[in-house]
Amino acid sequence: MTTVAPDRVRVAASQYFVRPIRAIDEFFDQVSSVVATSAGYNSQLLVLPEYFTLQLASLDDPHKPVSEIVRGVANHVPRFLEFMSGLAERYRMYIVGGTIPAVDDDGRVRNDSYVFSPSGGRHSQGKLHMTRFERDDWNVLERDRLTVFDTEFGRMAVAVCYDVEFPELVRSLARYGIDILAVPSSTDDRHGFLRVRYCAHARAIENQVYVIHSPTVGGLPWVPDLSLNYGTAAVLTPCDYPFARDGIETEGVLNQDMVAIAELDLRAIDSSRTFGTVLPLSDARHTQELTHNIDIVKL
Repeated sequence: MTTVAPDRVRVAASQYFVRPIRAIDEFFDQVSSVVATSAGYNSQLLVLPEYFTLQLASLDDPHKPVSEIVRGVANHVPRFLEFMSGLAERYRMYIVGGTIPAVDDDGRVRNDSYVFSPSGGRHSQGKLHMTRFERDDWNVLERDRLTVFDTEFGRMAVAVCYDVEFPELVRSLARYGIDILAVPSSTDDRHGFLRVRYCAHARAIENQVYVIHSPTVGGLPWVPDLSLNYGTAAVLTPCDYPFARDGIETEGVLNQDMVAIAELDLRAIDSSRTFGTVLPLSDARHTQELTHNIDIVKL
């Protein structure tokens, strides 16, 4: 077992393979295996994908409307939280627990990502922007608060899938000093996956942060909207000399069941914000200032 230096952090991005199960213990066994594998590489942070918990939908009646199936998964939230907290404590690891549908006090369904700490603490970041199928077909609604998580290795935040496609959201988090952005995602085709992947990399460059992108793969063949998943996990970096040549620290093999591991140099992030070839985080001018100076000319 190797020891990771204090100014470095080893991270894991899961390509979680959603497959049919017959009992909830099969789900817990699969998740435990992913966490144990990540811990075996001395990972201090593991990111799981958005909606990987919908694997539990295979325990429901596939003939129900998909909105009812999604709502049904929310019944597992208490047991899921207890289980994930236990894994984080057992393996002394921070875990971004993907997302799970949750029924709010108003009876409406939200899409929440819980971050679990080695000490047993947890807090959530809800998804802030709903895709069309989530809003119209699944009846899942957005939340409206951002969270910055203080960890033993610095500050991090979570942008759930579609949320990473909104630059101003991540920029606001970067101004609170995050070094790592976790992006759990769930996409069913190449176009959707690449929208998230390209935007995630853009956020790494413009905010000078590491981005850990974790997608679902596999699927539940008989459940509508859950039959296909497409993706490749990756750890993305700014594009400058201290980092990976192509801005990709590591990535997985397309659509395979695996975990991508990387060791991140936190000093490089800090240094790049002062001595980088370009300084996009500090050089950015306030949008409000510029929008008052727009000229429209007829040519």
